[in-house]
Amino acid sequence: MRIKIRYLLGIVEKRYIFSTVSRQPLLLYGARQVGKTYVMQELGAEYFKSTVYVNFEADVKIGSFFENDIHSDAILKLLEKYYHIKIVPDETLIMFDEIQMCERALTSLKYFAEEAPEYHVIVAGSLLGAALKREQFSFPVGKIQMENMYPMDFEEYLWAKGKEVLADMIRMHYEKAQALSEALHKEALAEYYNYCIIGGMPAVIAAETAPAATLNQQEIRRMLLDSYIADMAKYALPGETVKIFAAYDSLPSQLAKDSKKFQYKLIKSGARASQYGDSIDWLIRAGIVNKCVKCTQGFMPPSAFLDLTAFKLYYSDTGIMSARTGMDLERLMVSEAERFRGIFAENYVACALRTNGYELLYWESDGTAEIDFLIVKGEHVIPVECKSGNHVRSKSLAVYREKYKPAYSIRISARNFGMDGQIRSVPLYAVFCV
Repeated sequence: MRIKIRYLLGIVEKRYIFSTVSRQPLLLYGARQVGKTYVMQELGAEYFKSTVYVNFEADVKIGSFFENDIHSDAILKLLEKYYHIKIVPDETLIMFDEIQMCERALTSLKYFAEEAPEYHVIVAGSLLGAALKREQFSFPVGKIQMENMYPMDFEEYLWAKGKEVLADMIRMHYEKAQALSEALHKEALAEYYNYCIIGGMPAVIAAETAPAATLNQQEIRRMLLDSYIADMAKYALPGETVKIFAAYDSLPSQLAKDSKKFQYKLIKSGARASQYGDSIDWLIRAGIVNKCVKCTQGFMPPSAFLDLTAFKLYYSDTGIMSARTGMDLERLMVSEAERFRGIFAENYVACALRTNGYELLYWESDGTAEIDFLIVKGEHVIPVECKSGNHVRSKSLAVYREKYKPAYSIRISARNFGMDGQIRSVPLYAVFCV
């Protein structure tokens, strides 16, 4: 489930704070720097009289104490003694951050769920999927609530820039399939192009919107890219690190192809899935890339028609993508960069759909036609075509529509809202509404 920072308090209020029936620890997971720690601290400040914040990466000593008894009563006594605070049910929020650094702390969540549901526990982990796979952690299945966090989407970006009215107008016109005024349309497109470059990492958007930021957003994006690369060495097994680097480094060339299907030969001549499959899985589990799998038919349910050997990989944030490729807004907007605008548009749509909870799927027919994305809406499989400009004619969409007769289709482009028969026109800036 997608969490928007603004909505989290309401979600937790209904499902976690005021419910005493089968309350479980709440786990926030996602890539580094997407705002997990901020959300926990905001939650503590909003709803609780006191908080206990444990960071297992910053304080190795506290993690060592979990090597013994991890039943809830023992952990509560340990935290009270270590942090010199009285932990009171319904008044104190216990926060475990970077929990992937302490396997026993992760396992202890089971006992909080079973033995002490009156206490509020929220935990966060970065690269949690990669750490669990590496260390073979004992995961407390069925004993925790889990919520995935992604980079801020375009709507949140507009909120951060003080353009809530524009965001609301986009939503309203999406619902009505009614064109925005030309002035608002141009303004929203300009913001979209800027978002493609800076991406949705909170620190980057904060630097973009704060006039007195110590570091500019370009420097922060570069630092985030460097930290992702450093994490590959830190959290991967030594024998995997080189392969993970190589797979990650191939992404720009993978996305630059006419067909975005991942090709192992672009990693290294003669490379095979058996050699690099685990490395790609690591990147996916770490939240660094999003995987889009080929669907061979346009029927329900799509999961019955997957070709797991054919897939595309997208960056999980376009700001990281722009930092990696060296693209800036000025270069993106020149006429010669039309191809790059297409690459960024497709990656941006992949991020937006994943953020909204859709499984990423695409359709291909014998190499002659390809639909960028398929999404499930109710009982229907809806084709989603992505264009970066105003030229929207698509032979592939016509082929798909003729073959599968979808209820309607979505065409994402630089055009305004509207309907063309059974094709719904959605501007690039409005994908967060889909």
